[in-house]
Amino acid sequence: MSRLFVSAHDENAMLNALKKAVCEANLRLLAEGLVFHTFGNASAIDARRRHVVIKPSGVPYDRLLPRHMVVVSLRTGRVVDGRLRPSSDTPTHLALYRAWPDVGGVAHSHSLHATAWAQARGAIPALGTTHADYFHGPVPCTRPLRRGEIAADYEANTGKVIVERFARGRIDPRQVPGVLVACHGPFTWGVTADEAVENAAVLEYLARLAAATEALDARARPAPRELLAKHYRRKHGPEAYYGQAR
Repeated sequence: MSRLFVSAHDENAMLNALKKAVCEANLRLLAEGLVFHTFGNASAIDARRRHVVIKPSGVPYDRLLPRHMVVVSLRTGRVVDGRLRPSSDTPTHLALYRAWPDVGGVAHSHSLHATAWAQARGAIPALGTTHADYFHGPVPCTRPLRRGEIAADYEANTGKVIVERFARGRIDPRQVPGVLVACHGPFTWGVTADEAVENAAVLEYLARLAAATEALDARARPAPRELLAKHYRRKHGPEAYYGQAR
């Protein structure tokens, strides 16, 4: 009996820790200047129990507390813990978790420059090494949703077109941790919710940098593949040597 009690206690502690991490990730979206009012959201997954913790819908960031985070079933999307309604973008988050098991956290913002690229329906090109330090290739843009996809299951279909874009382009979501949804905005992901938010901040910077570059030279071309690959691999994967040994 005591072992069952300890197990339940430990699971509850783990869930509370995940709620705290997700709350902090959402507050970081605000601190990084990636959201305002009630725009945007961040989530994380408990892969063992197949639950997703996400920001509640429409709650101002200055009122967010860990206890406000909502827990939903990965399989059904139904609320399994929490009194508030989950983010309206929850089905999009769920689609990404279901498609990509390596993803542990997802973030969505309407940050100014990345959203401008999404509204222009253009991929952010890899023009230099700053881009390559985080993204191994252009940041892709999805196709616009079709009329029927907007009318029914809109948020789930948003996730569908993201997954479709990566499959069609044979893009590894571990190497390109973000996307622009046409006419909408950016979604990013990572091993944790905090990493997903970090990638959202990086994506916003890259969007601004690319726009500034193209303002100086409308014919700016992507950097050489070898240079881009070198910068990506020195920070990621088995060849990485950037930073300190872990």
